[in-house]
Amino acid sequence: MGNDKSLQASAQEQGPRTIRRKPINRQQLLLRPLEVEKLVEEDHPVRAIWELVGRLDLEPFYADIEAVEGVAGRPVWDPQLLISVWLYAYKDGVSSAREIKRLCQYHPAYQWLTGLEVVNYHTLADFRIRHKEALDRLFSEVLGVLSHEGLITLERVMHDGTKVKACASDKSFRRKGTLQRHLQLAREQVEQMGDPRSEELSQRVARARQRAVREKQQRLQQALKELEQIEAARSKSSEKKESRASTTDPEARVMLQAKGAYGPSYNMQISTDAEAKIIVGVGVTQAPTDAAELEPAVERVEATLGETPKQMVVDAGFTNQATMEAMAEKQVDLIGALPKRSGIAVNRMEQRGVNPDFYPQAFEYDANTDGYTCPAAKVLRYETQERQGASLRRRYRARASDCRRCAFQAQCCPGTKRGRSVVRSEPTPQLVAFEAKMETPEAQAIYKQRSGVAEFPNAWIKDKIGLRQFRLRGLVKVTLEAMWVCLTYNICQWIRLCWKPQRQAEA
Repeated sequence: MGNDKSLQASAQEQGPRTIRRKPINRQQLLLRPLEVEKLVEEDHPVRAIWELVGRLDLEPFYADIEAVEGVAGRPVWDPQLLISVWLYAYKDGVSSAREIKRLCQYHPAYQWLTGLEVVNYHTLADFRIRHKEALDRLFSEVLGVLSHEGLITLERVMHDGTKVKACASDKSFRRKGTLQRHLQLAREQVEQMGDPRSEELSQRVARARQRAVREKQQRLQQALKELEQIEAARSKSSEKKESRASTTDPEARVMLQAKGAYGPSYNMQISTDAEAKIIVGVGVTQAPTDAAELEPAVERVEATLGETPKQMVVDAGFTNQATMEAMAEKQVDLIGALPKRSGIAVNRMEQRGVNPDFYPQAFEYDANTDGYTCPAAKVLRYETQERQGASLRRRYRARASDCRRCAFQAQCCPGTKRGRSVVRSEPTPQLVAFEAKMETPEAQAIYKQRSGVAEFPNAWIKDKIGLRQFRLRGLVKVTLEAMWVCLTYNICQWIRLCWKPQRQAEA
């Protein structure tokens, strides 16, 4: 005790203490042994991805490789490695080839995969957009593994669509006249550039500039072609809004997204097996609605797995007459919500200036004569019949002479030269049977499961994989990116449901 007090007294006499701190030298170069196999743990997901990809048949990816033994040429990266790198990158929400190259320089998982080598980003980017047929087969191979594990039954498949932003800006959409002017300027610029070998700049720079201008010219030509398709579709729907197309991604379409916003997007369609929430089908379309997307989705599942789903569960966006007939023909049990009737007819009446006293509900129908009587006692007789959605629309019209002499014409049918018409909607037999089925407790219980199954992959893909906007452009490349993402999702489910429990059981 006395010694401690004497030490403290002597320290106080010597003044404040100076702490000895270990210096940090970031300028030094170290040479140390490194065991690559110990970079990641035994239960690391990157090992699971490498293991699963190694079990699959990758022969289609090797078919076009020209570097073979006995022939001059540089060796290429193993497709098993490139596939594993992309799957692990998408799993962590990385979709940039340049970012993957950077991660290969220091990230332990990428270093373990590549053996401390760095893969060029051009190689990664080119590999992602090639081998479409091989990628489809790889998707089927993974589904075969999951089916062998008992994770896929096709007894019940939930289908849903989700809008994903395109790699294009809202400001890139141009009218037809603007596109034609830009195309003419691009052609003139190509002609003025002439032979790249005669440029004062290096040949590499000159050729790169010429290639960029030509690609721009091709995009503008594609935009004009897509604009013609958009105008043709709008002419059928009698939409008067002026059509536009994107100069950067001509195949993108303006669609309604979440929270009522509009923007350049693609419609990604995902079919999910209800057994373990495994994606069994994926497709990308330019359609802004889901009305005609269920039948192609069933065909994709059948082409991938060689079997048709027993039951398809969808929301109201897919339920229509054509879908009911297609599912009945394929002998697929359809479960879904019925579309809600909107107030479009009422809005049109207001726009035309029709008085509420002369709305369709004010007209009385007589089943004996199959006609209507208006509030002014004029008779509307049957004119024609047409099918719209899941209903038959029967139109009844009054004589033009009766309406011209009527004192209520300005309130009933202002600005029209023909007689007033009323449409009577009658459900088709298929719709009547579908409504009766959906009123049963069994069908309602099945439909309640839809959101938990169909929307689970969408949430996983957008939140964990980070696919809120496509990085690639064009319908073909966007479809490939969607395939990579859904393949990554399925492998993540295999790791979660099969690989990790097996590792834990072995441990």
